[in-house]
Formats: sequence, C-alpha cells, structure tokens
Amino acid sequence: MRVLDKHQVAEAVYEAIPSLAFDLPADVLEGMRLAAARERSPRAAEVLRILVENAQVARDDRVALCQDTGSVWACLEVGPDVCVPGDVFSLVDDAVARAYREARLRTSIVRDALSDRANTNTNAPAFCEVRLCERPGARVHLMLKGGGSDNASRVVMLPPGAGRAGVVSAVLDCVREKAASACPPLVVGVGVGSTFDKVGGLAKRALMRPIGVPADTPQLDAFERELLDEVNATGLGAGALGGATTALAVRVLTAPCHIAALPVAVNMGCSAMRRGTYEL
Repeated sequence: MRVLDKHQVAEAVYEAIPSLAFDLPADVLEGMRLAAARERSPRAAEVLRILVENAQVARDDRVALCQDTGSVWACLEVGPDVCVPGDVFSLVDDAVARAYREARLRTSIVRDALSDRANTNTNAPAFCEVRLCERPGARVHLMLKGGGSDNASRVVMLPPGAGRAGVVSAVLDCVREKAASACPPLVVGVGVGSTFDKVGGLAKRALMRPIGVPADTPQLDAFERELLDEVNATGLGAGALGGATTALAVRVLTAPCHIAALPVAVNMGCSAMRRGTYEL
C-alpha cells in the first residue's frame, strides 16, 4: 500500500496549469480543423480558422488561450493500492497561486459567493475532490473552467417517465437557451442519474474523455452521436454565428438513481477546452 504524497499532488497541479492555459488539447485542436474543412458556411469556417490560429499563437507565445483563465477543478482518482492522507490537498492552493502568478494568468475567484465578492488575487481556492476506483495507482484530472461555460450549464430533475426523449429535450433546451454565451464550438458534458448533488459531477467528469475516444458501451456511443447530431442541427454554429458545428462532441456519463427520479445535468465545455489527466 502506497501513501500518496501531498507534495506530489501539489507539484502536479503547479506544473499542469501553464500547459493547460497555453496549449489547447490536441484532440480539440484537430476537431476544430476537421470541422473547418467540413464547414459550408464561409463565416463559420472563418471563425474556426481564427480559433485554430488563436491556439497556435497561444502555444507559440506561451500566452493564455482565453482571457478567462478559469477556476481550477481537480479530481484525484485513486485505486485500491493507494492510501490517501487527510491533508492530500493542503498544498494545492499555494501551488495554484504560484502557477497563476508566474504564468501571469488572470485570477477569477472571489472570497465568498454571497457575502464577500472581493477577488482572492490568487485564483485559489481550487475545487478539489477525491474519487475511488478499481484501477491501480493514482492520477489527477484537471480542468481550468471558464465562467461563461459553467454559467451556461444546468441541472434538471425530470420525472422518470420522461425517458430518453426527455433527456434529449433537456440537453437541447439548454443548448438553445445558453450555448451562445459559452463560446462554441462546444464539448457538451451530460450526466444522467445519481442524485441532485452528484449529477453535475457526472457531467463535468464526462468532459474529460477526449474527442475520438468512444463511450464504454455501443448503446451510449450511439446516444452521444444522436445528441451531437441534434445539437449541431440547431444551426447555432461556431461563435454562435451560424453553421454546422455548434459542438465538436457530446460526452455522456450515466449512473443508477432512485425509481422516482431522472436527474440530468448539462455542463458546457467551451472552445478553450482546457483539461488533462496526469498520472502520479
């Protein structure tokens, strides 16, 4: 049994933040290039071309992909061979503060959502969680999540009779009403099941699966393709200026739930889809 080192967790976060802020993941960049090649709308194709160029400039000049450099979400995933000490996240906020200061990234976290909206000026605290799994070892999933994309997200508690069609309708309603402010083309994370407080986590974790990596089952893979076709059929398009590519991918995670419930969460991932997984 190995004991996870809090210094190692903090160092992984510190080293990852500049890379996440400056380097658009390869799967997202390739998805934009392919979408631009397929796009029939000249205006939408130009938006996608500019987004690709923006990613190249950010990578080459080591500057932020987007002025909203996001809140830090960290999900520590540990297997049965790893012991997690209670203070495993105790150094993460200092690591976040150092990384944001040294990389000259905008700080966007306020001290309290209701009583004190003053900026912490460190981009801490990070929003951390631990998830147990059967896979041996430990890894940290990180995302720099912009305010615009999270603001365009929602949780709805459907009656169980709404079924699959109700889930599709809930996703499309969210896209039509909110996706324009989330900087499309999007990666749309969808959680279905669990409980009110857990379903949003499913949707956020769904965003971690790269474009091009299929779902765990053929049924879920087919459902994701169906949702992607429906989302893109809205015609919202890149930059919300019309076109065939409102989303590059839809990612769905499901879980058990109560017989009287059908929780659904939609978590938008913007065109600056800054996420990565790091083995510890």
